[in-house]
Amino acid sequence: MMKNTLQAFAIGLLFGCGLLLSGMANPAKVQGFLDLAGDWDPSLALVMAGAIAVAMPLFRVAEARSRAQRPSWSGAVISLPGKHGLTRSLILGSVLFGIGWGLAGICPGPALVLLGALQWQGLLFVLAMLTGMVLYRPLARWLH
Repeated sequence: MMKNTLQAFAIGLLFGCGLLLSGMANPAKVQGFLDLAGDWDPSLALVMAGAIAVAMPLFRVAEARSRAQRPSWSGAVISLPGKHGLTRSLILGSVLFGIGWGLAGICPGPALVLLGALQWQGLLFVLAMLTGMVLYRPLARWLH
């Protein structure tokens, strides 16, 4: 248990440092990337391309290990989401995520980094995110 906790901490710390170094935790830089009609900053596209280049082969390894019912390298069970088509919920969630990311210049990972750095934007975003999580089920029932 302690080994998994230390692994999770080390991976989270590495991820947070990567977000800081890449500028992804800087809302102004993110909004500059999203401002295609203005003074566009393409640097975050390189960050995303690098992340995809690292993640794709590792997801393939995880898929193969999952199909073979082998545990992850840490010994934990691999549980990957299924591949399903586009649904109304997926599209609506993606649109809401994109609008929030565009308005705030923050998404959940960088929000936690900002919160850890005691930045008010991180606190505000995390409170809004938690509110959305609490309201999701009642709203989903009401909409269906």
